[in-house]
Amino acid sequence: MNNMFSAGELAKYQNISKQTLLYYDKIGLFKPSYTDPQNGYRYYSADQLDYLDTILIMKKIGFSLNEIKEHMSSYTTKNSLTFLRQQLAVIEHKIRELSLIKNRLEHRCEQVEKVVRGAETTPVVAVAEPTYLLYHPVERPYDMTQISLATKQCYAQAFRDDLPIFFQCGVSVPLEHIRGGLFTQSTLAFVTTDETCAAENIRQLPRGLTASTWHVGKYDAIQESYLRLLHFCWDHRLNIVSDSYEFCVNDYITSRNEDEFVTKIMFYVEEKPPIEGEEK
Repeated sequence: MNNMFSAGELAKYQNISKQTLLYYDKIGLFKPSYTDPQNGYRYYSADQLDYLDTILIMKKIGFSLNEIKEHMSSYTTKNSLTFLRQQLAVIEHKIRELSLIKNRLEHRCEQVEKVVRGAETTPVVAVAEPTYLLYHPVERPYDMTQISLATKQCYAQAFRDDLPIFFQCGVSVPLEHIRGGLFTQSTLAFVTTDETCAAENIRQLPRGLTASTWHVGKYDAIQESYLRLLHFCWDHRLNIVSDSYEFCVNDYITSRNEDEFVTKIMFYVEEKPPIEGEEK
């Protein structure tokens, strides 16, 4: 046929699949100019080429097929400009979102790289900068299942409400639980975030003196690391003044091997006053 193209020919010219053209026909977005009643073969006219180009460009810009179909049913320069500017706003929002995700991912990579170089398990005292936590309570009996569910609530809320999280989760264990030997009974799960007014369940960890250590390996063996940190605080006359905060640094996101897991355990502390007559 003169000035007519088969589906295969048109697909080749446009670098798309025949199945794409069949689907566009099925949803009424781009129908062939002629369909052979004998064999069902589809043919497209030369004056349809620009129309298909427009569809593919709109798709590349980011419009859905339904949006393209609705717009192209009756489009003019005026409504096309409105249509394109609306998409420009969507793209700008995505750029900001991707930039934020990029920064968070860089932060996560830096943490994992530090772990790869070797996690230092010797406890240290340092001044921690303010940190913000998006948290959810852990339900009784405070076991790993309930901890996991509370963590999922944090992520679900962050993704739903577009909150700026760092892709790092953690838990808080009450000091009374730790003193009672219940080292894995967390009552709070969290993900780290930025300061924001977009959620009420945000907790700020203030700038302050902390004692911390790294726990390397399976979580159910974290008691050993807690005891190491507690003995360190005792030996260095540090009074623990907060619940513990555990930050997952290397976890299921980056490894299937639990022996590679790394958790930072942190307490806020105060230096005990010297005993009278004791040398400083």
